Amino acid sequence: MRSKWRFAIAVTLLGGTALLLHARNSVEIIPAREPLSSFPQVIGGWTSTDIPIPQDVLDILGPGDFLLRGYRNGGSNADVDLFIAYFPSQRSGDTIHSPKHCLPGSGWTPIQSDRIAVALAGQAPFPANRYLIAKGEDRQLVLYWYWAHNRAVASEYSAKFYLVADSIRMRRSDGSMIRLTTGLAANESIDSAQQRLFALADDIVPLVKHYVPR
Repeated sequence: MRSKWRFAIAVTLLGGTALLLHARNSVEIIPAREPLSSFPQVIGGWTSTDIPIPQDVLDILGPGDFLLRGYRNGGSNADVDLFIAYFPSQRSGDTIHSPKHCLPGSGWTPIQSDRIAVALAGQAPFPANRYLIAKGEDRQLVLYWYWAHNRAVASEYSAKFYLVADSIRMRRSDGSMIRLTTGLAANESIDSAQQRLFALADDIVPLVKHYVPR
């Protein structure tokens, strides 16, 4: 029964999004911003390497600005991958994809999922999705949230709601998804891996406003 309600809500939101975004005759505002390619490669104690995004993935994502980069702190042997997907306009139906829909197709199986509060220095706490995924004996911890207009939400449905509301109120339909991923060493705890994700999030979140306009 719960799945039916979720499906109905999703259909309603998507239908409302399409109708409202296409029905508006006003000119959409595309705000000025820095390209993600200029996102700092060195942040605090972190250094990074760009990771190419395969063309078939870019084709699925559609028009937008995307960054995939592996960061490593000098005091750690574990990388944290940062993925940012920014869509300057979602009126044409090119909306943000949830990572949970892509995991099975890439061979990773979700084995645990929940929603947590992310509390970073100088930032109000915000919700994020946390996934523990596995492929064979390999494990990764994934943390992601949707970010638009200085607002972070974890729910896909909330992101769709604000997409419609902001299109009407602000004449903007831009938005982004931010994802952090790290591998777990043998016998490493989820809490240990999560602290690694939080450490990078603490450094990148204050910079996001330059690349995802308020």
